[in-house]
Amino acid sequence: MNRIAIHLLAAAIALGCMSCGHRTGTEGALTDGERLEALDFRLEKHPDDHEALNERAAVLLNLGRVSEAIVDIDKAVYLEPQRLDYRMRQADVYFATGNVDKSYRALSEAEKLAPDDKEVQLKMGEVMFYSRDYDRALVCLSKVTEQEPDNRAALFMKGFIYKEMGDTASAVTLLNKVCDLYPDYEPAFEELGILYSTRNSPMAVEYLNTALRLEPSNTNAIYALAMYYQQNKMYDEAESLYRRLLDVNANSTDAWHNLGYIELMYRNDYERAIEHFTRAIEADGTSIEALTNRGCAYELNNQRHLAKADYEAALAIDPGFGPAQEGMKRLQ
Repeated sequence: MNRIAIHLLAAAIALGCMSCGHRTGTEGALTDGERLEALDFRLEKHPDDHEALNERAAVLLNLGRVSEAIVDIDKAVYLEPQRLDYRMRQADVYFATGNVDKSYRALSEAEKLAPDDKEVQLKMGEVMFYSRDYDRALVCLSKVTEQEPDNRAALFMKGFIYKEMGDTASAVTLLNKVCDLYPDYEPAFEELGILYSTRNSPMAVEYLNTALRLEPSNTNAIYALAMYYQQNKMYDEAESLYRRLLDVNANSTDAWHNLGYIELMYRNDYERAIEHFTRAIEADGTSIEALTNRGCAYELNNQRHLAKADYEAALAIDPGFGPAQEGMKRLQ
């Protein structure tokens, strides 16, 4: 599951927890384990207590015990099919399993109960977003922003969808709005920074640095900023960021590869390039770019037999990979 999907899944679960029905007076002070114990006891005495089933499903979901949560929430919905909060919880639980179809079906039933409910439309938008049904997602999310123009989740998802659909102007407008309204919302700064980076705009530096101030270990933002510096021939700055990325993830194939690429193409230090490409290959033996570029470094370092071995390994992965084919031609 990618990073954006994780953000949305966390948001969906949080919204689900906020929409719980029954609460006891001391429940807020209890741990999940204590709540679960109390709900188990309550359901032993009253197995058809639908409110307890709904609450236990929420606790089990929070504990990662999703299959058990499904049993509880399905029974709660069976007992009380007209409860909107139960349908919403059911959608959350199925979404957590990755079962988008069942999550959407639960939300469709919720929509019948409350056609104009903002939370229902927001969650439907999330599910459609996750399944890449962007047109339907935009319909749902637009219903949310019609009711609440500054809704952070809806604006952010709409901006991300426009980016994915290639409408970068609309994406920039919406993501800028999110950044202005919610200056501590790191994902918006990350996405906007990446958008500016793909345009090779200096604005990328501002937004990606803000994302990193808010979340210093954000590897997407670190990598995007490093790539921006690399593309603009600021190699020392790029190298510093790639090494920062390696502090977070020592096996980042991309970071090791790009460090090697800088040494190979811009510093002509073939030995160091070989060292970095080797680390990239150790992290991912199928990295055809690292194999080919290490072959090139070997070739330039007059180690032709090793260069040939790397080009052959790259072609074994993809026989039509042009740079490796060219390398083999040069060695003949």
